Amino acid sequence: MKAPLRPAIPSTTLRIVIVAPDLAPDASDPDAGTEAERSRALRIGLLEHGYNIVAVLPADVFLPDRLAQIAPDMIIVDAESQARDTLEHVVMATREERRPIVLFTNDDDTTHVGAAIAAGVTAYVVAGLAPERVKPVLDVAMARFQHEEGLRRELADARTELSDRKLIDRAKALLIRHHGLSEEEAYARLRRTAMEKRLKLADVAQRLIDVSDLLG
Repeated sequence: MKAPLRPAIPSTTLRIVIVAPDLAPDASDPDAGTEAERSRALRIGLLEHGYNIVAVLPADVFLPDRLAQIAPDMIIVDAESQARDTLEHVVMATREERRPIVLFTNDDDTTHVGAAIAAGVTAYVVAGLAPERVKPVLDVAMARFQHEEGLRRELADARTELSDRKLIDRAKALLIRHHGLSEEEAYARLRRTAMEKRLKLADVAQRLIDVSDLLG
């Protein structure tokens, strides 16, 4: 059975978590001050477009647990420096429950863009903090994420279907060999048993194979 499609969420009702540096950095660190200002501009842009920012979190060891509790619809990473470390935390946190991840940065060193995308980042946006760019970037990121999730589901369904077919073929071969049935009769017996036991055809096939293996 194919997995149900997740319904599309209107962009402005997305529950967004921002992973960003502290807005009150050490005053003696000019770089930290610049990062905080950029982060503030991003949040203003999101709020101006009506997005629902449910939390702003630091990229620390507690991030996976916090994201699991909040279960946001999208994660935005605002990282100037230490972007790679921040992304590692976020990707680890979404490994089991995938979510769209958008990275905003002013760092034009794109040497690790490919690795970031491969690790699960949906959009990698350089110098994209202008408020008017925020909504189209997030709309495209969500559309891309949903498209990729659809492809993943199709691939998973295809793998499951292939695996089930192999099980059923093995079970039919056992019935043909041990009971002298034709292929059609073997399939009909499996199907009838599945209906009577209210099981999937592949589950009946697996049980038959397990019993055969047990008895040698």
